[in-house]
Amino acid sequence: MGTSIKLLVGLGNPGPEYEKTRHNAGFWLVEAFCRRHGISLSPDNKSKAWVGRYQQGAHDLRIVLPQTFMNRSGFSVAHIANFYKIPADAILVAYDELDLPPGVAKFKKGGGAGGHNGIKDIIAQIGSADFMRLRIGIGHPGHKSQVTGFVLGKAPATEQRLIDDCIDEASRSIDTLMEQGWTEALQRLHSYRPQQKG
Repeated sequence: MGTSIKLLVGLGNPGPEYEKTRHNAGFWLVEAFCRRHGISLSPDNKSKAWVGRYQQGAHDLRIVLPQTFMNRSGFSVAHIANFYKIPADAILVAYDELDLPPGVAKFKKGGGAGGHNGIKDIIAQIGSADFMRLRIGIGHPGHKSQVTGFVLGKAPATEQRLIDDCIDEASRSIDTLMEQGWTEALQRLHSYRPQQKG
């Protein structure tokens, strides 16, 4: 039995200068999901986001890439969730995670923001922390004073390859989540091991 997801959110910053920066890993993941399913996203001024829809069988999934900059991501999520009456526990948010190495991604239900400004704003705007998360590892620069430059910087090619491969697997794990459920999706994604390429 699958897990009911009604809203898939990818976090990132809009604009070409941020496109390839680590902080946009949530965008990359949702874009990978959309590419595989042939979903096109279009701008929606009311929600200040790029939005799309995935309909297959019993699934009717709204897709949102907020275009408000990271620390205001909650506006778009709250707008869409309120409009379609989507409860917090039917929302899955994909974002970059400093505490996981490149090549690793993890599902998680609920919890705090872990210092992530996008997650912090979503919790504040929807008034709940009960949504599902998909954390994409980008690694840590080693000291918190370096975090801003690190997340807004580009990963070296070897790390980027690990992140890209992991994102492909994570996007497929969303299908597993919808079709088979939480336990199976966790098992699939959490047992994934990045392949080191020469």
